[in-house]
Amino acid sequence: MDSLITAAALALAAGDPLGALKRVALRDDAPALALRGIAMARLGDFVRAKDLLRRAGRAFGPKEAVARARCVVAEAEIALVSRDLSFPKRALAAARATLDAHGDALNAAHAGYLEIRRLLLIGSLDEAERMLSGLDPSPLPPALRVGHELVVAGIAMRRLRVKPAREAIARAGDAARRTGIAALKAEVDSTARLLTTPAARLIARGSDRPLLLEEVEALMGSKALVVDACRYVVRDISTTIALTTRPVLFALARALGEAWPNDVSRGELIARAFRGKHADESHRARLRVEIGRLRRALRPLAELSATPDGFVLKPHGRREVAVLALPVDEEHAEVLAFLADGEAWSSSALSVALGASQRTVQRALDALAASGKVQSVGRARARRWMTPPVVGFTTTLLLPALLPNG
Repeated sequence: MDSLITAAALALAAGDPLGALKRVALRDDAPALALRGIAMARLGDFVRAKDLLRRAGRAFGPKEAVARARCVVAEAEIALVSRDLSFPKRALAAARATLDAHGDALNAAHAGYLEIRRLLLIGSLDEAERMLSGLDPSPLPPALRVGHELVVAGIAMRRLRVKPAREAIARAGDAARRTGIAALKAEVDSTARLLTTPAARLIARGSDRPLLLEEVEALMGSKALVVDACRYVVRDISTTIALTTRPVLFALARALGEAWPNDVSRGELIARAFRGKHADESHRARLRVEIGRLRRALRPLAELSATPDGFVLKPHGRREVAVLALPVDEEHAEVLAFLADGEAWSSSALSVALGASQRTVQRALDALAASGKVQSVGRARARRWMTPPVVGFTTTLLLPALLPNG
């Protein structure tokens, strides 16, 4: 085994990319190219890193399928960290199968966690949980155990299960301390801060206050009727009525929920639902139709009653009504929520994550940029958006330590 390659791999495993580059910076053989690619990724130069890894993949011979698969996994992680969600899933799945078939269980597991993290980013929680249940974390080294526990915590937080999330973060912290890698510790700390940062706002009885994630969990488990403006549903502890595809009905439900126990005038409902500044007879006729539709939709949970001025929401039973809103309630808040992770996103990746057309996302980004809330770097297809940028490659790659074995 080449001593310089071994030393560079050990330096990368210890979190020292500059030390690794000192040993292989002038070499162009396949293992050196791969190690240089990982080092450049750790230093934040993702474009150069991807080029080096692709060159390494081509340089490995036809009998070195495992080494080529490791390069694919490394490139997939770079794509994930740089928020390039267009990286082909099939290539990563094929690389994972190759690694698994050749007995490289650790890198195969790492590839699986990359797939799960991508699913988390785009909100496919059910599929992420199914994949996670098929992975055994017991043989993982501390560095990969950090990734496993952060995935567990991410799913738990999105499912509003704060206690399991907190326990997973604690286990991730213990594993990160055993690795001695500062970047992993920083990633765990960043995840832990999500539990102490407002996750939503509660609007009820004329008051408006921020909620931590555990308070959101408590609200969802209470007897209250919740108008959820984060998911566009109206729900209680046992029934959920989705209004995701009916924005006018949800706008009316939110207005009624915010005013409860008082009524809302017809003029205000028209302004909120139809954005009409002046209510004429056609607006009033449309309001009657939409109120009728909302009344039928909410019948399992509440009644809508007419008042002399407008309408009032009356939940079944003696229950409170609360509106759960985004922490920042403004236009294009969903785009800002994704950019808040500090990473650089492409408009195409945001389109995938939001389930919206790329043209819609681009218009939102242009509007946010005009108001100074986001900024872009690069041009054309290399253009990325952030608020603000955070440079760093905080995840771990097993490729450097195992690459010399081919």
